[in-house]
Amino acid sequence: MKTPTVGFVSLGCPKALVDSERIITQLRAEGYAMSGSYEGADLVVVNTCGFIDAAVQESLEAIGEALAENGRVIVTGCLGARTDHGENLVAKVHPKVLAVTGPHAADEVLAHVHEHLPKPHDPFMDLVPPAGIKLTPKHFAYLKIAEGCNHRCTFCIIPSMRGDLVSRPIGQVMREAENLVKQGVREILVVSQDTSAYGVDVRYKLDFVAGRAVKTKMTELVRELARLGAWVRLHYVYPYPHVDEVVPLMAEGKVLPYLDVPFQHSHPRVLKAMKRPACGEKNLERIRAWRAICPELTIRSTFIAGFPGETEAEFEHLLEFLREAQLDRVGCFAYSPVDGAAANELPGQLPDEVREERRARFMQVQEEISARRLARKVGTVQQVLVDEVGPKGAIGRTAADAPEIDGVVHVRVGRRRIAVGDFVDVKIGSADDHDLHGTLA
Repeated sequence: MKTPTVGFVSLGCPKALVDSERIITQLRAEGYAMSGSYEGADLVVVNTCGFIDAAVQESLEAIGEALAENGRVIVTGCLGARTDHGENLVAKVHPKVLAVTGPHAADEVLAHVHEHLPKPHDPFMDLVPPAGIKLTPKHFAYLKIAEGCNHRCTFCIIPSMRGDLVSRPIGQVMREAENLVKQGVREILVVSQDTSAYGVDVRYKLDFVAGRAVKTKMTELVRELARLGAWVRLHYVYPYPHVDEVVPLMAEGKVLPYLDVPFQHSHPRVLKAMKRPACGEKNLERIRAWRAICPELTIRSTFIAGFPGETEAEFEHLLEFLREAQLDRVGCFAYSPVDGAAANELPGQLPDEVREERRARFMQVQEEISARRLARKVGTVQQVLVDEVGPKGAIGRTAADAPEIDGVVHVRVGRRRIAVGDFVDVKIGSADDHDLHGTLA
């Protein structure tokens, strides 16, 4: 009897990737096989993103491709929660899909798979590693510590799709992290919608980690993760005061000196319109304080240019913030209306060309800053985690580089043998706008 086989397409952010991993893990535990091609699958699950218009279009195209190539498609993820005039958007555009669910709906997805592709008997549980099936390379993995968000940013609809903050018990999170390290993971990337708020919803409830009572709180989680001996990288960290408690751990080398902090803007009025916490001046003070404690700290952030009502003076305030903050890695999006977002109703909607022009000016300023900060590493020796090895050398990342979103290090290897997942020391010989180049030390 042929083993029922499922294909999987995972789009969107690392949090969606973790959802995909959990679904695949359960399917493998139940005895389903997984296929990397449409033709090899009995049905296909598409995990979608529905945050911005470009992501919606990409997801709809992926669903269409899966339908054309396979014909039997189940859709899940954020786009599955989107509606158009009261009708489910996915079902409206692609009425031939077998089923549609919203985000973090693993049980629903599994039920639909069972309905349309009955699960086999006698699943081989020993084929599934303790930390589950991962879609990332073996040497790094995302660790999702919470679901949902308590903020109500006017440009965002994630809370309406994913709900309020729900933190995972710290004991459960640590067991997953420990299993990841046992499987050979060298870098753990902590993700959620708001990592700094971890545990707020459960009032920092005590849970057990290796027989010890530990609070479900970001600071405590970071301390526990630091014991595992892997790189620990923190993403989606809001600049709350208690983040200050984590920076000394970075200075001590216990976790990576890297913070992904989505500032979004600097001007108080714009931040208020966005319903974002903190303000630009306080953020500058906090950045200076963090760097005083940990000079090697890398700060990544994202911003929105052309938010409704943003004046030229407010945009210039943002550019001046960039020059003052000297952030290492930055992304900027031209404001894009999202169906259902409160910002759509704000006065002062700017023309597309103004939004895009401001985004381009923003990136021009930031690229010069990033290039200067990279150039300071020329002549230094950096620890690099190897991601790829080829005939002409290797590609890896320093502590300052998260996978896929930051830069890389191009390494001339010579005759030495290195493997993916190795840590190597690299003498940096040159830098360009985004990447470093060097040789094995």
